[in-house]
Amino acid sequence: MMPKIKRRKSCSVAVGPVTMGGGNPVVIQSMTDTPTANIPATLRQTKSLITAGAEIVRWTINDEAAAEAAPAIIQKLRETGYHTPIIGDFHFNGHILLSRYPGLAKSLDKYRINPGNIGTGRRHDENFRTCIKIAADHNKPVRIGVNSGSLDKELFTALMARNAKRKKTKNSRDITGQAMIDSALKSASLAEKFGLSKNKIVLSVKMSELQDMVKVYQDIARQSSYALHLGLTEAGSDLEGIIASTASLAILLQQGIGDTIRVSLTPQNNRPRTEEVRVCRLILQALGLRYFVPKVVSCPGCGRTNSTDYQTLAGEVKTYVNKQMPLWKNSFPGVEKLTIAVMGCIVNGPGESRHADIGISLPGITEKRVAPVYLNGQQYKILKGPHIAKQFLELLSDYIADTYTPKPARQR
Repeated sequence: MMPKIKRRKSCSVAVGPVTMGGGNPVVIQSMTDTPTANIPATLRQTKSLITAGAEIVRWTINDEAAAEAAPAIIQKLRETGYHTPIIGDFHFNGHILLSRYPGLAKSLDKYRINPGNIGTGRRHDENFRTCIKIAADHNKPVRIGVNSGSLDKELFTALMARNAKRKKTKNSRDITGQAMIDSALKSASLAEKFGLSKNKIVLSVKMSELQDMVKVYQDIARQSSYALHLGLTEAGSDLEGIIASTASLAILLQQGIGDTIRVSLTPQNNRPRTEEVRVCRLILQALGLRYFVPKVVSCPGCGRTNSTDYQTLAGEVKTYVNKQMPLWKNSFPGVEKLTIAVMGCIVNGPGESRHADIGISLPGITEKRVAPVYLNGQQYKILKGPHIAKQFLELLSDYIADTYTPKPARQR
């Protein structure tokens, strides 16, 4: 069994029906990239993200058209059985839109405010106070989201000036990290002063450089107990974005830091928006923090393997598992923790198959055309002939039904 990660103690924050922090499972977030005013497109993409596993979805609320559309979309979601919390993402004019559109303030489950984009000087505090008071009046949580690309310029300038007077100066990257933490904690303190309770506040300090992002989250985690939203901002697209996000989030999550996560990937024409949700689920499952779907272990192949056989079967097993999972999830509680091994030769095949709950070791190029199947560490049956794949899927289905069907309560 995978050792359990010791989670950082943080405040519990309820966002609609979802609770993050306080030792609750790490929550997966995503964000639409449609204009929110485009009701059909935003509704469609929101539903697809929820279906893929997003537990909170964020929308851009940047103008009056978006502010008018958001409550209507939320109503349509609720009427069709989608109760996933919706976050309004505000920059520059959030205080105006939330004041002008009370229906928007009421319908959203949470607000996201960037303290670097809400005004300067006295106007900053006034605008921030307006947003916080509206949130408190409607009993809504707020994420105070600090980004390195839109950092409070006055705060950063003041820290740089103070740094210049030191005998031993810090570099600008360190000052940026300090400014981000100061901005987040100062804003959180102001939010509490303006009437928002600590269990309604989530902080984020997103950066685009992996090492800087990891350090700033480690520092703010030591200095506060607010719930933390993790993310590497501007991570990029395709493998570059996936790997950078995975590396940064995995480091922090392994240290017990983080209550909710998002993988921010640059959209690509041939990739669905839901890919960032899938990556989040895979990260959490790889770390043993959450489980969503049975794990298929398959070998990478080498000169000994008959690649067509084991690659084909591994693909068929994954397809079968993904297709059946909606049914299994309701009928076989615990099946998401199942491990299935599909191996390609005698070197690691039997060993990996024994370590899995159910596994099959296909023959390599020079081996006999037989495939032993292992259940719970013991050899169970040997398959052979042209229909090994079909036979194994039938054994898999039977194994799941026998192992995960809830047992009836014993009669007294």
